[in-house]
Amino acid sequence: MTPKEVRKALHRFRVTNGHKFHLKDYDPGDTNGFKLSHQEEAAVLAAGVARLSDLQELLYAQHNWSLLCVFQAMDAAGKDSAIKHVMSGVNPQGVQVSSFKAPGPEELAHGFLWRISRELPERGRIGIFNRSHYEDVLVVRVHQDLLVQQHLPEQLVTRHIWQERLEDIANFERYLSRQGAVILKFFLNVSREEQKRRFIARLEHPTKNWKFSANDLKERAQWDDYMQAYEKAISATAAKHAPWYVVPADDKGFTHLVIVAAMIDALEGLNLRTPKPTAEEMALLAEGRKKLEAEE
Repeated sequence: MTPKEVRKALHRFRVTNGHKFHLKDYDPGDTNGFKLSHQEEAAVLAAGVARLSDLQELLYAQHNWSLLCVFQAMDAAGKDSAIKHVMSGVNPQGVQVSSFKAPGPEELAHGFLWRISRELPERGRIGIFNRSHYEDVLVVRVHQDLLVQQHLPEQLVTRHIWQERLEDIANFERYLSRQGAVILKFFLNVSREEQKRRFIARLEHPTKNWKFSANDLKERAQWDDYMQAYEKAISATAAKHAPWYVVPADDKGFTHLVIVAAMIDALEGLNLRTPKPTAEEMALLAEGRKKLEAEE
């Protein structure tokens, strides 16, 4: 299998129109029939990362577009692992990773998109959001008592607030796309059974104990509420200019292959090229060469 073969399978996981989207239609264990050893997966990933690195250099050189990759998932779905493996061979100067934890006092004093806007990648760079603006229609929707901390006027907190926020997100992403941001949103779709297995593994291995929190079980207890919130969020915000990828996450190796393939597919679609020097710049280059060659 090659990175191109994985790209051909991307349509299985891409959502660009949420009108008939149902999360139950996406199998967390789906690998499109690919059965690879760990060594084979590593080889395909390495080839994909190498291609991604070349494209990132062109993105940086052309300096017209930016790429924003949003990662959302339940606990233990593998967001950190995916970011680590997919970006392992990319020049760190052209990448910025932003992790969004619970908002602090300054962030709560602004609208929910304020802290997101400050972390957007500049043109020529890849931005990675480890959690994102979607937390305010996922975690806050499941734990609605968190709305109190946001100090919103009472008359604005109605039964329509979630649909209004989803509309705001969709409009925000449309705006970003019109400013040259290519947006890819990844929902790492892990099964409840696989999450349980990973939690137990964290508890059994002393070196992984730090990854486990008692709060993880509290969130797991509301699994159905989260799945419903994810389904509504994806349905309302999936678009051609900001697609969602519902990535099977039970097999981490395959998860990484899908993510890197989606990034390559998006960047290759931009027809990136190194900038061509103007006549004036060519003259300066020629003059610079003459000076260098004239040195003793």
